[in-house]
Amino acid sequence: MKKKKVNLRDLKPNSEEQHSNDDGHNHSGNSSNIKAYVPAIISFSMLIIGIGLDYFDVAFFKDWIRIAWYGIAYVPVGFPVVKEGWESIKKGDVFTEFFLMSIATIGAFIIGEYPEGVAVMLFYAVGELFQNAAVNRAKGNIKALLDVRPNEALVYRNNDYISVSPETVEIGEKVQVRVGEKIPLDGILLSDKGSFNTAALTGESKPDTIVKGEKVFAGSINLDGVIEIETTKEFKDSSIARILDMVQNATARKSKTELFIRKFARIYTPIVVFLAIGVTLLPYFFVDDYVFRDWLYRALIFLVISCPCALVISIPLGYFGGLGAASKNGILFKGASFLDAMTKINTLVMDKTGTVTKGVFKIKEVKAIDWDETEFMKYLMAMEEQSTHPIAKAILEYKAEGSDYEASEVSEIAGKGLKGIVNGKTVLVGNKALMIANNIEVPNETENIVESIVLVTINGKFAGYVVIADELKDDAKETIINLQKVGIENIMMLSGDKDSITQQVARELNIKQAKGGLLPEDKLNEVEILKQNPDNKIAFIGDGINDAPVLAASDVGIAMGGLGSDVAIETADVIIQTDQPSKVVKAIKISRSTRKIVWQNIILAFGVKVIVLILGAGGLATMWEAVFADVGVALLAILNAVRLQRMTWSD
Repeated sequence: MKKKKVNLRDLKPNSEEQHSNDDGHNHSGNSSNIKAYVPAIISFSMLIIGIGLDYFDVAFFKDWIRIAWYGIAYVPVGFPVVKEGWESIKKGDVFTEFFLMSIATIGAFIIGEYPEGVAVMLFYAVGELFQNAAVNRAKGNIKALLDVRPNEALVYRNNDYISVSPETVEIGEKVQVRVGEKIPLDGILLSDKGSFNTAALTGESKPDTIVKGEKVFAGSINLDGVIEIETTKEFKDSSIARILDMVQNATARKSKTELFIRKFARIYTPIVVFLAIGVTLLPYFFVDDYVFRDWLYRALIFLVISCPCALVISIPLGYFGGLGAASKNGILFKGASFLDAMTKINTLVMDKTGTVTKGVFKIKEVKAIDWDETEFMKYLMAMEEQSTHPIAKAILEYKAEGSDYEASEVSEIAGKGLKGIVNGKTVLVGNKALMIANNIEVPNETENIVESIVLVTINGKFAGYVVIADELKDDAKETIINLQKVGIENIMMLSGDKDSITQQVARELNIKQAKGGLLPEDKLNEVEILKQNPDNKIAFIGDGINDAPVLAASDVGIAMGGLGSDVAIETADVIIQTDQPSKVVKAIKISRSTRKIVWQNIILAFGVKVIVLILGAGGLATMWEAVFADVGVALLAILNAVRLQRMTWSD
């Protein structure tokens, strides 16, 4: 069974035009859409008039006039199909739906069933129009992603900004972006700050504010003022280019269900053609009152019913709709096969840092002893201003009121901390080893703190401490709860961070299994142990950098890819663009909804066809029932698949 493929590459805008012609059926612009319906409207009008003339037995509407009338009504919708069938035969592909529809309708004319011959082809043509409309609708969400492909870049060359294709811009060049324009390439912001709409890339509608020196990504829309960026990648290596390439080729990885149906259709179609010949000729040897015309009519009905259009159209459309719905929600599947695989997942293994935590240090607790907290923090911040350590950066985010203190004579004590003078007082800032070296007694309560801790001494007396920890993502707890609700009971956390910290995070999230202090090969070994049980279908979710081996080894590798993680895009099967772990739950729900709709379509198509095939072979079904079993069921299946575009899934 041969259908025209929906090719995502048809959606790819080039540098000269914003729209594509797709596969010949789908056109941009209202005038093209109207033209597509003209042949069907002409045939329908002539068919209705002809049936009316037949009903009222108009005298002149007889013989060759009647044949010519229905023949003309047939041509607008029938000729393209007959032509396509002939072209397929010349290429050696005989048993296509075009061939089936052609011989069924021409056969109807041969036996004098002119209205039915026109009606079958008309409904088939209308079904094709509905199919194209459905495909266009399914393409919509993915096309929104592809439309973020920038078409031009204003590059500073020869003391002026000139408009060039993004593909010609080199690394390190300065690019200007005006309000409302798309960022053409990945780069670093040179302007003081900018506000960007990244909705088409991440699915998030909230504008993203970027400050000077931070990364900006191709495809983001500049919302506030003229900005300048310095490019850090060529266009072909930019995050958006890689994402586009991945999405455009997503349908290349067919699901097992889709592959089976296509193979089945190739075998099934020639079988029904020979069965139709048998229905026509074999009764001659077994039936006393054999009438060739009656059995030929039954065979033609059998042929019309046998077209597996509903299956071949609606199943890929169902998966395509699932891919589109996922991309709309900031989730990229690399193919329909991973939509299927996601439905079978019962074990989720996750990384900690950057997956359920934000991967940045934040102050968790400030404990000042015999000092006002604000005053205590001023001393600490004055010291940390002299350090470039990530922990120092976290401490400096503390907002203290009043004038800032300044530190002098600051010296670094290797592996222990800092020593200096603040406001005339000697200050020590560091770990327990620094305190011991200076004979400072540290409270016992600090022994039970598993996170990073900064101890402070002022003028030889212990003044307090600050606990620094990686923050949980806002939706981390909700994610674990919802994963359990959707049936993922076996959840395990593996981390390269200290085991004590990993265990504490696991307790906060109510994860029963957790291991810390692991190297990438240790994580891989843990997953391999889980895979020894064939009942375990494993998804691994990580940051896509250190976790590449585990992402590749899992049944489904899910990367918290954000927009800038090239390794995530390369390695993972599914990419969460927003860095929200809750999107994993949504990905599971979208996958299950897609599979449910695909199987509904399979059962509907097979069920109706089997019933009408039996009725047709027994002479109990007319060509009208055959039309419903073919085109009608296909339309119902398509409409069912399109439901994916309207569904919403909570995280």
